[in-house]
Amino acid sequence: MRRSNLPAEPNRFVGRAGERAELAALLGESRLVTVLGVGGVGKTRLALKAAAAVQKRYGEEVRLVELAPLRDPGLVEHALVEALGLTDHTLRAPREVLTEHLADRRLLLVLDGFEHLVEACAALVHELLAAAPGLTVLAAGRRPLRLPGEAVLTLAPMDEPDALALLADRAALAGAPALPDDETVRELCRRLDGIPLALELAAGRLPLLSVEQLLVRLDDRFRLLGDGGHGVPSRHRALRTAIGWSHELCTPRERLLWARLSVFAGPFDLEAVEYVCGGPGLPQETVLDLLGGLLSQSLITREDTAAGPGYRMLDTVAAYGAEWLAALGDTERMRRRHRDWYMGLATWCELEWFSARQAEVAARTAAALPNLRAALDLCLELPDDAHLAQHLAGTLWFAWVGCGRLSEGRHWLDRALALESGHEEARLKALWVLGYVAVLQGDATAAVAALHSCRERARASRNRLAEAYATHRMGCLALLSDDFPRAEELLGRALDAYGELGELNSNVLMGQVELAMARAFRGDLEGATAICREVREVCEERGERWSRAYALYVLAYSAWTRGALPEARELLVECVTINHLFRDLVGVVLAVELLALVTVDEGDAVEAAVLQGAALSVWNAVGIQLFGSGSFDGPRALCAGRAVEELGPERYEEAFRLGQGLSLDETADRAVADRAEAAGPGRPGAAAPRPFRTARPAVVPGTRKPAGSPTGKGGEAAG
Repeated sequence: MRRSNLPAEPNRFVGRAGERAELAALLGESRLVTVLGVGGVGKTRLALKAAAAVQKRYGEEVRLVELAPLRDPGLVEHALVEALGLTDHTLRAPREVLTEHLADRRLLLVLDGFEHLVEACAALVHELLAAAPGLTVLAAGRRPLRLPGEAVLTLAPMDEPDALALLADRAALAGAPALPDDETVRELCRRLDGIPLALELAAGRLPLLSVEQLLVRLDDRFRLLGDGGHGVPSRHRALRTAIGWSHELCTPRERLLWARLSVFAGPFDLEAVEYVCGGPGLPQETVLDLLGGLLSQSLITREDTAAGPGYRMLDTVAAYGAEWLAALGDTERMRRRHRDWYMGLATWCELEWFSARQAEVAARTAAALPNLRAALDLCLELPDDAHLAQHLAGTLWFAWVGCGRLSEGRHWLDRALALESGHEEARLKALWVLGYVAVLQGDATAAVAALHSCRERARASRNRLAEAYATHRMGCLALLSDDFPRAEELLGRALDAYGELGELNSNVLMGQVELAMARAFRGDLEGATAICREVREVCEERGERWSRAYALYVLAYSAWTRGALPEARELLVECVTINHLFRDLVGVVLAVELLALVTVDEGDAVEAAVLQGAALSVWNAVGIQLFGSGSFDGPRALCAGRAVEELGPERYEEAFRLGQGLSLDETADRAVADRAEAAGPGRPGAAAPRPFRTARPAVVPGTRKPAGSPTGKGGEAAG
């Protein structure tokens, strides 16, 4: 796992030497530091600079959580889970997952833009700081959290030397002539009250206007606004004046685009802007040039994401645009267009998940998550759109299941299904997806309730496809409960229905893999292998990788039982690689545990113990206490027994603890490392492979549970 998710600096950091030193000192003295200030004063930039310095100086893990795009206080915990790269598939509340993860870690958590969620943030931060002595929180916002021990740095506007330096630096970047060292430049900085955002906006105009011309226009703005805001500090008026003045200097179409862009939450790409913002007054073919105009004036910023280049509008600038959009009476229409685009994106992603674009889909979904949340919020907010909420929450099943966001998916599905939509098809999809998520969370009660409701309603409405999905997920639940005859029956019925209806996608392939697992665990390895080879062929034709990884797991198990250790290792290496790409932690951990068993049979008990320790750390992130399938747990028990027998308890525990200290990335790297030197099955001391269904539990160091004891979600190995 990366030790920092801080964005790269877009340009040179200028000034603030005193504030940087003061903030560094506060971070050394207090575990909760809040940088306060008005919009545009540079709180975020200073906090990120300080966080980067901490990471560089001490090598400490640093995580940024951007909270400005959130509207729902209930998503604050999910946003932290996402920023920390955690995957939890249990019913535990996200804050419980957070406290457990942070309990023994040293980490600097940067919370940005929390002021509209201050109560939820304060409660969560208070709990996390109490539970995690190695945690430090650096918050940036317009209000303090008002917690005990909070150190506050109120960020004032820049002093004159820093303001002059910032203006000159940004003007040069914009391609303006060198600024003179005279009173007019100093007057411009004073009129802008030394607010960095205002100075950056002014610098963006200097290639077109002289300093004197800017002062004249700024004077007009001050006279226009005058004392219009009684009791409002001058620096608030100065920023609003600078933004309003920049607004006036925009062309009418740039102003209209600015207003319409305010509906986006977080980053957005060109295609989204063209669809959402194009239309009356803004022909789609003009959007690119207008976007470039706003970019050149520092009203939006460009950023690169895993999904490609994107853009972002600063919160203060977006808020100004939202006011103009409201004045135009166009807010509701634009929010609906925004929702429609992201519903379309979700639909495209669901279809393309079953293709060679799976990695692209995962990246685009991650980048679009703030906007998808905003779309879901709107659907839930409007009574007539409940069916859209159900449809969108169900369509995003691949994001909840395939990309490690089960807890957030449960949040949206529960909320959507609490509404009466009057649209049976949308409800049925949300129901089977909720059942799927609940199965993988180990919540059998909720899973049965949702899937039974889905099946009965589907029969009543003669929706055979929804009935097939409900039956499929009931089969998945039976598989994870080690009820293999029932799993075979239900999965077989579902697959027959899929075939009759012409349904073929990743869910169908996963159903085939689940059927193969049920047969493998009953001893029919030949039948299981035949199914998974067929699945692998379809995956190769389609470019599908997620289902392929689970087929490889079954094929690797089959190869191990035959004593074909090199073949098993090759299959498991690919399995780990794919599941790590998609953040499918259970897929990773099951493959690592089977790989550990292969490794001990190759004669390297030390490396096997290391992999077992690493696997336990991943299981803890998944939710180890809920998964009770002895069949899926078998490799761990058998490997532990063989490794302890060869190494002895002390050497085994030493290697095991080494593995526990590995990060997820380090675990994946270690698992896929080239081990050509590993011995084959004939190496002296290597144990003969045998089916792990007969394994006796061995005690895992660091726990009181047998190695084959409950392990959490686990179900994602089957779907």
